[in-house]
Amino acid sequence: MTPSPLASQGEAVPAPLLSVVVITKNEAHCIGACLEAAGFADEIVVLDSGSTDDTLTIAAAHGARVHVCADWPGFGPQKNRAVALAGGRWILSLDADEIVTPALAAAIKQAVSPDAAQDIAGYWIERRSLYCGQLIRFGDWRNDRVLRLFRRGAGRFSDDVVHERVICDGRTATLAGYLRHDSMTSFAELREKTERYARLGAAKLCARGKGGFFSACLHGGWSWLRGYLLRGGLLDGRAGWIIAGQNARGTFLRYLWAAREKNRAA
Repeated sequence: MTPSPLASQGEAVPAPLLSVVVITKNEAHCIGACLEAAGFADEIVVLDSGSTDDTLTIAAAHGARVHVCADWPGFGPQKNRAVALAGGRWILSLDADEIVTPALAAAIKQAVSPDAAQDIAGYWIERRSLYCGQLIRFGDWRNDRVLRLFRRGAGRFSDDVVHERVICDGRTATLAGYLRHDSMTSFAELREKTERYARLGAAKLCARGKGGFFSACLHGGWSWLRGYLLRGGLLDGRAGWIIAGQNARGTFLRYLWAAREKNRAA
């Protein structure tokens, strides 16, 4: 790499204002669109955990600094690793299947500018999810907000292996615009992700001494009732039925597999 003129003269190179961080594994089908939409950032950092497809090549072609860390500590710790690799004064954490819409990009640029409020530590962002190309408006995927933009040093991810969240010290606000979440492109993908997350969630439940067949039935049934009826998932048609069913199945499996783990450990 050729050093910059400033660096060669021994002068300090200013830190980037905004860093986008993304963790990946075999995301060749979506990482290009994600990074293209995030091209307004001063820096893009991709932390990969062992992709065997073209993820790394595509990320590098979009100007990302690519790092590989093959061991997998869980989503929260891995995202904290990615944040630590970034140099920006502001951090925008994205999943590989999320796309920053133009309105959101404009709001982010305004939020991190020197003219913006200086007492805001982080920003919530609305996320709209799609299933097989259909925008999901109801059910458990509705009213989805995520805290993803935060000042360096003011925010970090929880250490949860799954369903991690940003812990932010200080005042937060909500940005205009939204993230487009191309969550699932097929039923097979939804089913596989449901089972993968259920296994991770089962380990968390087991560590807390929870799980059991009765609990699995109770929580699974409540998940379906809440998502399909109380939150209006039926209004999304066939997609709403599928999502509610898989959410309920994932909840059931989480409690059932947690019980099995407890029995094996006994």
